[in-house]
Amino acid sequence: MSTPLITPRIAITLGDPAGIGPETVVGAWHDPRIHELCRPLVVGHPELVARAVRLLGIAARVVSIEDPAEARSAVDVIPCLTSVSDDVLDITPGTIDARGGQAAFDALCTAAQLALEGKVDAITTGPLHKGALSLAGHKYPGHTELLAELCGVKDFAMMLYLGPDERVRGPAGLAIVHVTLHMALRDVFAVIDRQAVLQKTRLVARVMAELKGSAPRVGVCALNPHAGEQGLFGDEEQAIIAPAVADAVAEGINASGPLPADTLIGRACQGEFDAVVAMYHDQGHIAIKLLAMHRAVNVTLGLPIVRTSVAHGTAFDLAWQGRAETSGMIEALRVASRLANSPLRDSRTLK
Repeated sequence: MSTPLITPRIAITLGDPAGIGPETVVGAWHDPRIHELCRPLVVGHPELVARAVRLLGIAARVVSIEDPAEARSAVDVIPCLTSVSDDVLDITPGTIDARGGQAAFDALCTAAQLALEGKVDAITTGPLHKGALSLAGHKYPGHTELLAELCGVKDFAMMLYLGPDERVRGPAGLAIVHVTLHMALRDVFAVIDRQAVLQKTRLVARVMAELKGSAPRVGVCALNPHAGEQGLFGDEEQAIIAPAVADAVAEGINASGPLPADTLIGRACQGEFDAVVAMYHDQGHIAIKLLAMHRAVNVTLGLPIVRTSVAHGTAFDLAWQGRAETSGMIEALRVASRLANSPLRDSRTLK
């Protein structure tokens, strides 16, 4: 007998209050599909949510709660658990402000702790601003590294994901995971090693098995142009990446590579691969964002909790003008719901 699907409880953080996070959350909330997928609640400041409700002209009531168990959400009812101080209400929209960085940090810590305690099934995060986060004294390159520390894990990765559509032909969509992430390009060559490539290949194979329901096909990018052209343009493919792919195959992963990145991602879009392992940030990000920036979802791999996010930033130039795109938030909640319900995940009981 199959395990019945739960309607997962998902905590949504507002991100930086000076950015478009509150608008994306409220705009997505008004979509009935969200409430078919999950039982959402907001983590942030109720007044920020109320301001976004008024800005967007949505008929919804914001309700303050102290515990996720109190959340009774609907299209016209938005439960919000307060996790930030009142000083966020004085932040000027579209500005880099330490108070905004602190608010994003506090909301994320609260949501992650709720997930670790089993009080929510997943978290979906609004965008934070790395400069504001740094001004607040939190020296992290972004959500991914901060969440890894909060959850006490060393083996983690950022994955960008697109569900299947007319441009992404694979039955499970397309995932791109990154071996290196937020660092100067000059440092990438020193960081990539055989174990790092293998670890990221394992992580993406595991999560795509959850989304696909069967073993995924993983294509591993080369680092150099033309996959190094037999050593003419660098030997990282021969010395590092090919041995890592062989290790993955020996573990039973359906992996191929190293393959030239400029053709691999096109092949993946046609359905030849379910996942791609990129060697550095822009090798994966540019491709995904050209395909569908506002539909892409950021998934943190390797955590003991489910975390998804929009793949865009705070968009300070658009903030608090009622112009924010909501499709990314809707898709992030959809993917979080699917992962929370995966039969391959350890079962969790809400407290």
